[in-house]
Amino acid sequence: MENMPTLKGVQYLVNSSGERTAVVISLEEWGEIWEDFYDVLVSESRKDEPTVAWETLKAEMASEVPTSGNV
Repeated sequence: MENMPTLKGVQYLVNSSGERTAVVISLEEWGEIWEDFYDVLVSESRKDEPTVAWETLKAEMASEVPTSGNV
């Protein structure tokens, strides 16, 4: 870990051998970048899921709109 640059708002957790095992990031400092990273992870995890045509989804959503005024 010598000569490793440090980043503001980033902390590393190390094991008993001094090897990095996890990272803690400040969401105040890095929140926007984390959201982008997380969106990519979610997208990647769903890439093999079946897709639905936009017209089908719109029709399904329209049929689920409450008509009584209660949300």
